[in-house]
Amino acid sequence: MHRAPWRHTRRTAVAAALLLAAAPALAQGAPEVRDFADIAEAAQGQTVYWNAWGGDPATNDFIAWVDREMRARHGVSVVHVKLSDTAEAVTRVVAEKAAGRDEGGAVDLVWINGPNFLAMKDQGLLYGPFVEALPNFALVDTQDKPSNVVDFTVPVEGLAAPWRVAQVAYLYDAERSDAAALPSSVPEMAEWAAANSGRLTHPTARDFLGATFLKQALYELAPDPRVLQEPATDALYEAVTAPLWSWYDEIRPHLWRAGREFPESGPAQNQLLADGEIDIAITFNPAEAAAGAIQGRLPETTRVFFLEEGTIGNTSFVAIPYNAANKEGAMVVSNFLMSPEAQARAQDPAHLGSFTVLDLARLSADERAAFDVTDTHPAMPAPEELVRVLPEPHPSWMTRLVEDWERRTAR
Repeated sequence: MHRAPWRHTRRTAVAAALLLAAAPALAQGAPEVRDFADIAEAAQGQTVYWNAWGGDPATNDFIAWVDREMRARHGVSVVHVKLSDTAEAVTRVVAEKAAGRDEGGAVDLVWINGPNFLAMKDQGLLYGPFVEALPNFALVDTQDKPSNVVDFTVPVEGLAAPWRVAQVAYLYDAERSDAAALPSSVPEMAEWAAANSGRLTHPTARDFLGATFLKQALYELAPDPRVLQEPATDALYEAVTAPLWSWYDEIRPHLWRAGREFPESGPAQNQLLADGEIDIAITFNPAEAAAGAIQGRLPETTRVFFLEEGTIGNTSFVAIPYNAANKEGAMVVSNFLMSPEAQARAQDPAHLGSFTVLDLARLSADERAAFDVTDTHPAMPAPEELVRVLPEPHPSWMTRLVEDWERRTAR
C-alpha cells in the first residue's frame, strides 16, 4: 500500500482535505490489553473484510494466500474488498460515523498510510492502540527503519501495524539502455529526458506513484528539504515548490506523448516499459524488476537504479476502524502479516518482492534462512546498492502538489 497505500491515493487528496478541515482532533480509544491468546480465541469464526487496493495482481494473490492461512490456522476468513483508492474505505467509515453506526461497521481492516491515516487518526476513527498486543510486533525493526513507527511524519502510536517497506527506485531495460548513461539526480533526469524525448513518463499525479514522482523531485530541488517535515502553509508552499515547477515545466514537453497524457497507474506505466514505449519508469519497490520478470510482467533484462542523494521510502500499514465489526480477527491478521513466514513470502519476488519490516537479527536461524532465498534473482538489488532512505514529506505537501499538478496539466 509501496502501496500506500502505497500507496493508492486516487482521490486521496480530496478525502483527506475534507477530513482535515473537519472537527479538531479526538482521542482514540483505550489501548488493547487482552492477551493475544484471548484475542485469537475471540477471533474464531470471524470474517475480516480487508479493504485494500485491488490494482496489483501480485498483491491480490498475496491477500488470497493470507485468507487460506488464516482459515487453516485461526478459523478466520479474509475477504479482500478491492479498492481503487483508500479514500473509498475512509469515506465509508466517515459515513457510518455520521449515521451513528459506532458498532458493526462494514470495514474491519484497511491498508492505509499517509494522508488517510492522518485524517482518520485526527478524527478518532481508528481502533486502538492495538499493535503492542500483537506478539510479532516485537520482531519489527523500529530503530533502523523509523518509518515503521512514523508514517509521513505522523507518529503511528500503535494505531496501525506495519507490513511492507517501500522505497523509490527506477526501472530500465538493460538491453536497451546503458546503465552508465542513466540519470543519477533529478536535474540529470531533465537532461536525460531532453536527450531522449518521449522515453520517460510517470503515472498521473492522482495515483500515489505519480505524486511520488513529484515528491522525489521536490525533495532534491527544495531550498531546504527539512521544511517538508512541517505542514505546508501558504507562506511556505510557493517558495519551496517554485524550483520543482520550474524543473517540471522544463521536463514535461520531453515526456511520453509530450506530457499531454499520463498512464493511470504504476502497472499501466510498467506496461509501457515492457512494450518498449518508454525507457525509464518510477517504482516504489526496489524488487519490482525481479518480481516483474518472474511474474512475466517485465522483460528478464529489466533492472533498477537509484538516485545518488537518496530516495523517498515509507512503510505500508494496516489499521482497524473504531467501529469494525470483527476487531479480533483483524488483529490476528495484522499479527500474521508481521510474522517471519509472511514477511519472507512478501519479500520473495516470486510473490510480492516487498522488503521486510522485521529486524532479521531478532529471528532464529531457521527464520532468517527463509529470507536468504528471496534475493537470488539477478534483478534484485544487493543491500549495498540501496541508497539513503529519505522521509516522506508531511501529507499536506502531497495534497497541495496533486491539486497544483492537476491545475497545471489541465491548461
